[in-house]
Amino acid sequence: MKRLRPAISQLFAALHRYKIPQILIPAAVIAFIYWEGKNEFQKIDWTGTLHTLHHIKPPTVLFLFGASLVAVAAVSVYDFVLRRHFRIPLGSWDTFRYSWVANTSNSVIGFSGIAGAAFRTYFYRKRGIPMQTITASIAFLSTITITGLSLLSWAGLLGLLPIHSAIRVHLWTLYAVWATALYLPGYVVLQRTSFYAKWLNRNLPKMNGGTIAASIVASGLEWVCAGLCFWLIGTCLLPGLPLADALGIYTVAAITGLLTMAPGGIGGFDLTALAGLQQLGYPADKTAAVLVLFRLMYYLFPWMIGLAMAASDVAMDRDRTIDPDDENFENGLNRWQRIWHFPNQFKLVGELGVWSLGKLVFASGVLLLVSAALPGLLYRLRLIDELLSAPLMRLSHHVSVVIGLLLIVLSWGISHRVKRAYQLTLFLLCAGAVFTFSKAFDIEEAVFLLIVALLLWISRDRFYRLSASFSREKAALWAALTFVLAYVYDIIASGIHPALPHPLRPETEFIWFINPKLNGLVAITGILAAWLLLSLILLLRPSRLVHKMNPQEEQAKLRLFLEREEGNYLTHVLFAGDKHFFWASNDRVLIPYAIIRNKLVVLGDPLGQQERLSEAIQECQRFADLYDLAVVFYQVSPRNLPIYHENGYRFFKLGEEALVPLEGFTLSGKRMANLRTVKNKFDREGYRFDVLQPPHDPQLLEKLRRISQKWLQGKKEKSFSLGWFDPAYLQLSPIALLMAPEEDLIAFATLAPSYDDHGSISVDLMRHLPDTPNGTMDQLFVCLLEWAQAEGYETFNLGMAPLSSVGQAQAAIREEKLAHVVFKHGGYWYGFKGLRKYKEKFHPDWEPRFLAYPRTVSLPLLLVELVRLIARRPKKNHGALDVISGRNDSVLPPNGTSKS
Repeated sequence: MKRLRPAISQLFAALHRYKIPQILIPAAVIAFIYWEGKNEFQKIDWTGTLHTLHHIKPPTVLFLFGASLVAVAAVSVYDFVLRRHFRIPLGSWDTFRYSWVANTSNSVIGFSGIAGAAFRTYFYRKRGIPMQTITASIAFLSTITITGLSLLSWAGLLGLLPIHSAIRVHLWTLYAVWATALYLPGYVVLQRTSFYAKWLNRNLPKMNGGTIAASIVASGLEWVCAGLCFWLIGTCLLPGLPLADALGIYTVAAITGLLTMAPGGIGGFDLTALAGLQQLGYPADKTAAVLVLFRLMYYLFPWMIGLAMAASDVAMDRDRTIDPDDENFENGLNRWQRIWHFPNQFKLVGELGVWSLGKLVFASGVLLLVSAALPGLLYRLRLIDELLSAPLMRLSHHVSVVIGLLLIVLSWGISHRVKRAYQLTLFLLCAGAVFTFSKAFDIEEAVFLLIVALLLWISRDRFYRLSASFSREKAALWAALTFVLAYVYDIIASGIHPALPHPLRPETEFIWFINPKLNGLVAITGILAAWLLLSLILLLRPSRLVHKMNPQEEQAKLRLFLEREEGNYLTHVLFAGDKHFFWASNDRVLIPYAIIRNKLVVLGDPLGQQERLSEAIQECQRFADLYDLAVVFYQVSPRNLPIYHENGYRFFKLGEEALVPLEGFTLSGKRMANLRTVKNKFDREGYRFDVLQPPHDPQLLEKLRRISQKWLQGKKEKSFSLGWFDPAYLQLSPIALLMAPEEDLIAFATLAPSYDDHGSISVDLMRHLPDTPNGTMDQLFVCLLEWAQAEGYETFNLGMAPLSSVGQAQAAIREEKLAHVVFKHGGYWYGFKGLRKYKEKFHPDWEPRFLAYPRTVSLPLLLVELVRLIARRPKKNHGALDVISGRNDSVLPPNGTSKS
C-alpha cells in the first residue's frame, strides 16, 4: 500500500493538471438535471412537437427570426460601453461584428464565458489593442453581465413579474433567485473597493458612475430583449400567454441555466421553462415546441451568422495581403472565365470551412428524413393532388428517405474534404431538392438543399483528397447512427396521423403517406439502399496509397539506394517487409512508413541527403494530406529536431538508446567485474559462441524457430520498429549462436547492420530457452560486443530503454511527467526500470529518441495507436526476399558484413 501512495498522488496531480474536475462538474450537473427532469421530458409528445413546428406559417417564421436578431443585436451595447470607457480604437461596424461573434459563440459554446473572451482577445489583438486593455475590458464585462438578470430577479421578488409558476415545481429555485438578486447590490459595493480598482481597473481610466450605470442598463437590455423574444415565440404557439408571466418564467429559467454552467444553460433552462409554462395550463408538446424554436431562433441561427461574420473578417485580412497587380490578370479573363470564377470572389462563403459544410450536409440529410416523416401542409396536398400522380409522389417520398440517409453518411466525407464525396453529395443535394419538392411541394426544404449545394459548389476547390481513412470502428459508428436516425424517422412517421380533409378527391391514394407499416418499410429500404450504394462506392474508389512497384522491385531499389546513402540503426528493419516506402526528392530521400488509423507513421529519420530532408518531409506531408493522414515520425534522433520543428512538429521524448563505444571497450577494470566473472564462468564450463553469415541452413533456422516459440510462450510477435522471426528476414543478416558444452543450441541473436560503412551495428532478435543458466544473456551480449569490436565496428546499439529519463525536469510537459509516473510504477506491465538498469551494466552512452507529431494530433491518443501499431501481428506489405531456396544467395544487403 505504501508503494501505491506515490502513484495515487501522482495520478491525482495529473487529473488536476488536465482540468478533469472542471469537465466533470458541469457534466455531473447536467446529468443530475436530466435525472430530475426525465419524467417531464418523457411526457412530451415529440412527434406532435415536430408536427407543430412544421406547420408554422412562413411569415410567422420570418417575423420571429427578425425579432430574435434584434434581441441578439441588443447585446452589442456592452461592447460600445467598453469601447467608450477604455478608448478602444474600433469603428462602430467592427465593434458590432466582434460583439455579435463573441456573444453568440459564448451562448452556444459556453465554458463559463471563455469562448466569448477568446474571440474578443483574438479580434482585439489582431487590431493592435494592448493586452492590458483587453484583459481589463473582458474582466469588467464578466462582472457586469449578471446585473441585468439581478434586476429582473428583484422585479420577480417584489411581485412585478409573477415567478410563482416557475418555482412551484422546484422550490430550491427561489434561493437561486434571491442569490441572483443580491448580486447587484454586492456588485455596487465591490466596484467601490480598492480590490476592484487594483484587479479590474489596473492603470486604465477609473470606472465612473456613468460607465457603471450604462453597463447595468446594457445588461438589463440584454435580458429583457431575450425575455421578449421568448414571449413572442410563446404567443405564436401558446395563445394568450401573458407578457409578465413569460418574463417571470424566463428569469427563473435563465438563473437555473446559469447554475448548470452548461453552454446556453441547456438542461436547466429548458426543464424550468417547461415546468413553468405547463403550470400555466399549456400542453407539453406545445411548450416543447416553444423551447425548440427559441433555441433555434435565439441561439443557433445567430451563431451561424456569427460564424459567417468571423469568416468575413478572416477573408478581409487575406484580401489586404493580395498584390494589386493581380487585378491586371483578372481584367484579362474572358466573360466565361469571369462567370465560372465568380463564386470564388465570395471569400465569406469560402472561409466558412469544410467542417461547417459537413455539418450542413448532415443537417440536410436529417431535414429530408424529417420532411419525409411529416405530412405536407394540407393546402399544398390539395395542389399537388391536382398536378402530380400518386405513384410519382410515392416514388419521391421513398427516394427522399434514401437520399437523406446517404447525405448523413456522406457528411463524413465532406468534413474530410474527399473529392468523390463532394461530387456525389452535390448531385444528391440537387436530386433531394427535386424529390422533396415533388413529394409534397416542400418549397422550404428544397430551397435549403439548393443553398447547401451552392455553398458546396462555391467551395469546390477545398475538396481535393483522393480518400480518407475509414476504419471498421468508424463504419460501425456511422451504421449505428444511420439506424438510429432511421428508427427516429419511423417513430415520427408512425406517430403522426393527421385527418385528411374532404376536399381531396375520393380516388386519392394519400393513405400511403401516413401508413405506419409502410413508413417502417421505407426506413428499412432506405437503409439497405444507402449502405449498398456506399459499399459499392467504397469498393470502386481509387486504391489508397497505390504502389507501382512490386515487392521484389522495392527491395532491390532499397539495396541500390543504400549503396550510395547511409542508413541508421533502424534501417535493417526495412527488409522485414511490413513497411511502405515513400520516395521523395526525385528518389534521393527514402521515408519508410506504416499506417495506423489516420496516421502515417514514419520509422526513424528519413534516409538520404541531409540538405534534402526538409523538402522531403514537406513532400510526404502533401502526399499524406491527399488521403487525410497525419504524418508522424517515430524514434527520431536529436540532430534533426530543428528540421522537424520548422515543419510544424512538436516533440515527445520516447526514451534513450544505449550505444556502447567499441573503441575502448574492455572487460578489465573494477566496473566490469560482474561481466568478467560471467564470461570466465561460461568459458570455463565449455560454452561456445559463434557468428554465422548468410545464407543460413534451413535446418538451423528450424532449430532457431523452436527456441523462438518457447521464448515467446504463446505470445505473438511485435513488428514495425522491431524485427520478428521470419526465415526470409533472418537470411539477410548474421546470426550469433550460444551453444552448451554438449553442442546444444541454447540462445541466439540476430544482428542488424546500420549500412553506414561499418560504423555501427545493432542487436535485433535475442531469444533463449527457458531453462538456460543464469547469466546467459550477459554472456551473449559480452561475446557480441567483443565480436563487433574485432570486426571493426565503432558502436554497438543495445536498443532503446523506453521512457528512460522522460519527464524528470520540473518544467517538463504534462504528458512526459505522466510518462515518468508510468516509468517509475509501471513495472507490473513492463519492466521499464529493469530494462534501463540491465543495460547500464555495459556502461553505454545514452542518446535520446523522440516522437515528432503535428500540433493537430492528440498525443495521448497517438501513443495508444503507436502501441497498437507495434503490437499488431506482423504482416508483409513488400515481402522480404525469398533467399531460403538459394535463388538470391549472392544478393546480400550492402555494407552488411564485409569481414567474415
